[in-house]
Amino acid sequence: MEKKEKFISGKNGFGMLSILLFFTITGILVPALIEGYTPQNSGTQWFMLLISGVALVMMLGLSIIKPNEALVITFFGKYQGTCINNGFYWFNPFTVRAKISVRARNINGETIKVNDKMGNPILIGIVLVWKVEDTFKASFDVDNYIMFVNVQSDAAVRNLAGSYSYDNLEDEHAEITLRGGGEEVNELLEKALTERLAIAGIKVIEARISHLAYAPEIAGAMLKRQQATAIVAARYKIVEGAVSMVELALKQLSEKNVIELDDDKKAAMASNLMVVLTSDKEATPVVNTGTLYN
Repeated sequence: MEKKEKFISGKNGFGMLSILLFFTITGILVPALIEGYTPQNSGTQWFMLLISGVALVMMLGLSIIKPNEALVITFFGKYQGTCINNGFYWFNPFTVRAKISVRARNINGETIKVNDKMGNPILIGIVLVWKVEDTFKASFDVDNYIMFVNVQSDAAVRNLAGSYSYDNLEDEHAEITLRGGGEEVNELLEKALTERLAIAGIKVIEARISHLAYAPEIAGAMLKRQQATAIVAARYKIVEGAVSMVELALKQLSEKNVIELDDDKKAAMASNLMVVLTSDKEATPVVNTGTLYN
């Protein structure tokens, strides 16, 4: 039968403390008030001292539970339950009580070097916000739940980076990339971490990529490639627009009878307009004092 988390509560700590203090003080004062040592009163003295000693031992069961803190209690290896009510309580002094923080914790993961789907080395880091949701699993299903979170976070990041390409420069048909995926990539990361950390009773509040870049050894080459791709795309748009403008200019000149253009004149005008519109430098006009053919 699978063990599950169960909640218990201790006895009122202030009430138990008052009772135990009473027995402790009484057990000490009574023998002191009995004068002399006789066979008749020796048994009473030892009995009162025993009561005082037992009361002192019972005080070991007093525990303080702070807000957002849980107390996992075991008795000779058997799980008794978890107390999550903050305050001052008394438990069986022979139980083992382990405190676990259920506050939200933050991990700003170190930047690690991994290979993306296309084999390019990249640097990636994440930010993870998590908390203990199941104290039984965190205490008994894993050896060290904090180390477990750190190791599984690293594994999830490496798996995510290896499943997607950095961008679509090499993988043009990629629907999701690490750089362009945005919230979708963060959701995939959060889902992967949730599945991995569930075994330790950990709840993932938020997970997102905090750092993403090419590794230094290829960063320069990739930057040049990105710049070249951007230049080609810009040139394509410029040429596309220039062709539309030349077409519109020739059409309006013909419709408004501004000038009659034969094929040679149209070719010459189109050539000049394309040079002016697509050049990355300012055009230098040439004044022709003769005809278009001289």
